Amino acid sequence: MGRPVSEAKRKAIVDAAIASFFDLGYAATSIEQVAAAAGVSKVTVYNHFTDKRGLFTAAVEQECERIRSHFTVPMLPNGTLRERLAEIGKAMVAFLSRPEMVQFERRIAAEIELDPAIGATFLAAGPHRMKKAFAALLTSLNAAGEISVEDPELAAEQFAAMCKGMGDLERRFGMPRDEKRDAQRIAAAVEVFCRAYASE
Repeated sequence: MGRPVSEAKRKAIVDAAIASFFDLGYAATSIEQVAAAAGVSKVTVYNHFTDKRGLFTAAVEQECERIRSHFTVPMLPNGTLRERLAEIGKAMVAFLSRPEMVQFERRIAAEIELDPAIGATFLAAGPHRMKKAFAALLTSLNAAGEISVEDPELAAEQFAAMCKGMGDLERRFGMPRDEKRDAQRIAAAVEVFCRAYASE
């Protein structure tokens, strides 16, 4: 009976942490504030996450789980390789285009000058884990004979970079998302990727 309560508390804490990190940034977020928002004690937060860095890592991991689910194997088993890659590209761009994610990245970038370890924590909990998950999917596709890739992690980086294009950078500097252009980037990324790696 105790475990469901513990899991419920953990979720409440992480949800409160995400809201605070996104709204206020890392430096301005406190364990006390997160505990109050989650309706738990400060001791409960420390018991679950040890410190603010651990809480931050859990918050980033939960947010990145939204896109990581697209990298499971098998993924869309009835779709063609191009269809599956297009779904990954769409999920990736939609995730990175969320206004709160753009704001979150800006805050992290601003705080890295004061605490470089924040950047390393973010990269390890989010982008690097997602790259490894995508690379694992590409490895499975390579083993299945659908693609021929010698360096799955590099191929994952290439596909992500093509899907994001300049759109990711433009959004960080205040320009609105251009969904039509994003769709064109994703379609082109899929085509270039398949021409380079697909076993067709």
